[in-house]
Amino acid sequence: MLRFLRIEAASGALMLVAAVVALVWANSPWRDSYFDLLHSHVRLELGGLLVLDEPLEAWINDALMVVFFFVVGLEIKRELVVGELRRPAAAALPAIAALGGMVVPALIYVAFNAGGEGAAGWGIPMATDIAFAVGVLSLLGPRVSNSLKIFLLTLAIVDDIGAIAVIAVFYTDDLSLEWLLVAVLLVVLVALMRLARIWYVPAYLMVGVVVWLAVFESGVHATIAGVILGIITPARPLVGANTLDNTVSGWIGGDSVSPPAARRASFELRERVSVADRLANLLHPWTSFVIVPVFALANAGVELSSGSVEAALRSPVTLGIVLGLVLGKLVGVGSFTWLAVRLKWCELPPGATWAKILGMGAVAGIGFTVSLFITNLAFDSRDITDQAKIGILVASTIAALVGAAILRSSRPADSAAAPR
Repeated sequence: MLRFLRIEAASGALMLVAAVVALVWANSPWRDSYFDLLHSHVRLELGGLLVLDEPLEAWINDALMVVFFFVVGLEIKRELVVGELRRPAAAALPAIAALGGMVVPALIYVAFNAGGEGAAGWGIPMATDIAFAVGVLSLLGPRVSNSLKIFLLTLAIVDDIGAIAVIAVFYTDDLSLEWLLVAVLLVVLVALMRLARIWYVPAYLMVGVVVWLAVFESGVHATIAGVILGIITPARPLVGANTLDNTVSGWIGGDSVSPPAARRASFELRERVSVADRLANLLHPWTSFVIVPVFALANAGVELSSGSVEAALRSPVTLGIVLGLVLGKLVGVGSFTWLAVRLKWCELPPGATWAKILGMGAVAGIGFTVSLFITNLAFDSRDITDQAKIGILVASTIAALVGAAILRSSRPADSAAAPR
């Protein structure tokens, strides 16, 4: 958990740099090169069977981000099996807070955009960016206890589950039932491979690539393939500690070890760590330090001309996103948490005060990565997309500043009155 938080905090700094570079590049004398690069086509042809010809921006959003969502799926699975989400009592409060942090921002957005050309963007202010949120908390040091960091991380993971469901159900193109059936059968194949105790990772990699292709061609957004594969990845070790100790000691006893025994001992040692943990340990740094910053570089670049800024200031899309993320998250997280505690369904985590809960709600309004991702799915119009991106950037900045200010000024739990 602590390693995950450290990587996310460092990733937030890289994403910030990438977003600034994108904004500067998109508004510099070389802005044409930025948009030309994103719109340049990359063609992948497999004999005469398959041709994929997509702009670079689409390859980043539909292929690279699958790896990001795969790691999200791994983290969800880990939390469900061995983390906070496995204990209903511990998961209940952040889950309820996350629900409020999704529902209230979406309702605020709908209030400004119902029936308008931006109506499809209601899912944009529902998201919380874990990396930026953890980055803000890391700057505050001991003012934020570990229990509150875990509260926010659990909230953000539940938030991710909600965002994934929204993408799968509401941002899906016309379905191809044939390709969807192929994808389902391949997922069943992966499950059968697990039951057959096949642990050769390249075999899963090959099947996973075909699953991505089938989901991509089915009309369901391809990132859902990454989430599904992550969730069905085993999160418990194949070999238990007691079995390992007894087995390995029997193989390597004596003065010499045979090559087969050494290979078997190596396998048993490796399988003491679950497949989900091994893959997360391998891929999480790549997604955090390479893929997500590249995504930010490709998606945060928006022209900030006087005309585009003026249009954004008048746009209900921009206003709905800003108020949804800044006000909606704070009110949603705070009110649903208060209601859960008031009804005695849950208790506040150790070290928490109501001021700190409100600060967490404000920080949860940093909706960068997934908000930008949903923006690309929701809108076809370049103008509305730019207005949404401006809203996301402004809202995330305000949310970070407001959240940091509340958390910095709030008293520690032991010096504040006990919450009622």
